[in-house]
Amino acid sequence: MPEDQLHKHFPPYAPAKGEDYMSDKQLEHFRAILESVRTEMMGDIERTVHAMQDEATVFADPNDRASQESDIALELRNRDRERKLIKKINEALARIGAGEYGYCDSCGVEIGLKRLEARPTATLCIDCKMLEEIRERQVAK
Repeated sequence: MPEDQLHKHFPPYAPAKGEDYMSDKQLEHFRAILESVRTEMMGDIERTVHAMQDEATVFADPNDRASQESDIALELRNRDRERKLIKKINEALARIGAGEYGYCDSCGVEIGLKRLEARPTATLCIDCKMLEEIRERQVAK
């Protein structure tokens, strides 16, 4: 499941007039999102492990076997992506605990509530992220 689809059951945070950026209420909102996504993904991983153990079928037809192996490879690739996202979630939760969440790792400015709503694991403000992507494209050429 893509990251941007996982936390849609949380309404966007609406800050109160004059509320400080990354107030306790905001941090709790993002902590709840991150923990919910992590719990959901851990459950998916657990279900995949059990399903793979249960589906240890030996097929006589090579095509059926190849199809099953292809399905397993796809599932494992998806779970690997989720494992990497869980690592990012854990890092974001650690940043919340350290009081660093919501601020750009590169320049230190506020990342912004809307960007964090879209990508709660964001560590860069939109400007720094765009510069990073430009550099990546230039190196790739």
